[in-house]
Amino acid sequence: MPRRRRAQERKILPDPKYKNQVVAKFINGMMLQGKRSIAEHIFYNAMDLIEEKIKKDPLEVFRKAMDNAAPLLEVKSRRVGGATYQVPIEVRDKRRRTLAIRWLVSYAKGRSEKTMAEKLANELMAAANNEGSTIKKKEDTHKMAEANKAFAHFRW
Repeated sequence: MPRRRRAQERKILPDPKYKNQVVAKFINGMMLQGKRSIAEHIFYNAMDLIEEKIKKDPLEVFRKAMDNAAPLLEVKSRRVGGATYQVPIEVRDKRRRTLAIRWLVSYAKGRSEKTMAEKLANELMAAANNEGSTIKKKEDTHKMAEANKAFAHFRW
């Protein structure tokens, strides 16, 4: 945490194709070593694959996947009197979106399809249908928070 003041939040320009800021954030989350054009290419190919496979608006599938993947609760470690407790806390909107992006991208990378565009398309479709590794991660996070709700009074 900064000692002086909060870091200023940078404005993110919407992506060129869908004119959507969340898509731009997702592309930024996918990007490795500053290679934005490659990340955009992968994302737009994944969207084309989604449209091809299920004949629905890919942006709607993307939105649904993001909503389904975003956690409501998480646990944070708090040290109280020599013991460390996992304290459940509600997740702020910005962090919810960040976690959803991080999980979707990381679990897409771990899939076994051939290209990254295919992996991402399949992970987004799975998340939109409330299945897949990303949704399992969200459910595990919620279970952990539920199991530790006895320590909720340590929240501050």
